[in-house]
This record gives sequence, structure tokens and C-alpha cells, in this order.
Amino acid sequence: MSFFQKLRLVGVRNEPRALPVGGRINPAGVVHAAANPARGPESRSQEATRVSNGLKEFLWNLEGLGRGTLLDLGAAWQTTLSFFIERGFRVTSDDLLRAWADFLAQEEARLKNARTTGDALDMTAEARAERFMNANLHYSEGSFDAVLLWDVLDYLEPAAAKRVVASVTDCLRPGGVVFAVFHSRKPEGFQRYRVADSMHLQVLPAAVICPAQKIYQNREIQDLFIRYRTMKSFVGRDQLREVLFLK
Repeated sequence: MSFFQKLRLVGVRNEPRALPVGGRINPAGVVHAAANPARGPESRSQEATRVSNGLKEFLWNLEGLGRGTLLDLGAAWQTTLSFFIERGFRVTSDDLLRAWADFLAQEEARLKNARTTGDALDMTAEARAERFMNANLHYSEGSFDAVLLWDVLDYLEPAAAKRVVASVTDCLRPGGVVFAVFHSRKPEGFQRYRVADSMHLQVLPAAVICPAQKIYQNREIQDLFIRYRTMKSFVGRDQLREVLFLK
């Protein structure tokens, strides 16, 4: 089995969509990435709700901010978008895992073409990370007050994860906060997250977009986010670690 067969997209489900591509849901300010429309409600039987101390701490750090800006790097759920819009935030949604899966499919096509034409193609992890970043996360420096990173880093190659953290850090304002999730062991399935209320997250099983690549230890997480002033983590019984980073 080739490298890309191990990593490629394996059965993306067509999820319910509440808006057309590029649509706006509220003049107060939601910005959608072009290929990332908001998703409507899913079946209640599929979701699990967990108490989220990380979310509570995240919101506490955003209190008194007023009309802030937030970057959501997960699926664009209507409930999550509405939660932050109602609190005065302008939300930009950018589903980075779908972008990564699309990138891997493109890389496989490039590799096949290179084998046919005899052209050289740099397939090192660093070169792939460079090509991925050339097409993603093009935001102005200091343009966001907060970032929902979710468990994105667990699914990227480590070289790409490092570049993503650097890009997120650059687009975050001084004093900004990142909310991330890490698995403490390799996940048995794939899941998405959405905000239920100020204390709870809904965890929804979903079709696999791409398999997990790395399980980060505490020291490795600290090294990734070395440019941040503080780090606070909350470990749950469901093998999830929620981590807050303050720039």
C-alpha cells in the first residue's frame, strides 16, 4: 500500500447543509471559506455531550472583548456559529481537515503524473508541508482574537502541524487564545465537535476524512506552542485533552 493510500480520503459523507456555498447567515458577521458552508442539525441519536472545562476557560478569556474575531478551523456547524455571533463575534470558518484530505488527493495525482513524465517531485514531509501551507491559512497577521483548533493537529503530518501552529500564531493578536483538543491514544473512530452551550461540547461521530497521524505527549505539545505565554490543559475520561494557549 502506498503512502497516499494510507493517508487519502476514505469515504467523506455528504452532510446536511444549511447554506449555499459562500452564504452569509447573519449581517453581524460570519465569513465562510468558499468550500465550507455551515452544516445543519444532525440526528440527536448520533451525538454525545461532554462537559468542557476547556471551553469554559476559553470563554472566560474572551469576556469583555466586545466585538471580537474568531477563526474556527473545524466543520462550520450552525450551532457553533450562532453561539459566537450572538456574543458579538465575527466568525471565519475554515475546515482545515477537509483541505488536508483534498491536498493529499492532489499530491497523489502529482506523484502519478511525475512517474509518467519523469519529472522530479520533492516528496519529503517538509516539502509537502510547504505546498500545503502555500494554499491554506492565508490570513493577515494579528487578524483574530481567538482560534478553535479542535483536534486538527492529530490528523496532520507533524511537519504540516508545526507549520499550521506557526501560521495560527501569526494570525492571532497578542493576548489571543487558542482552544485545541488532543487524543491521549489513537482514536478508534473519527469525530467532529460543536458548541452546545458555554459548558458543553457535542461530539459527533463522522465518516473518516483522514486517519490520525500522531499522538502528542505533553512535552511535544509544549514545544509546538513554545511562542505562547501560558498553557492550561484539562484531561477527560474519554481520552481527550483540552488545552488552552494564551499568546
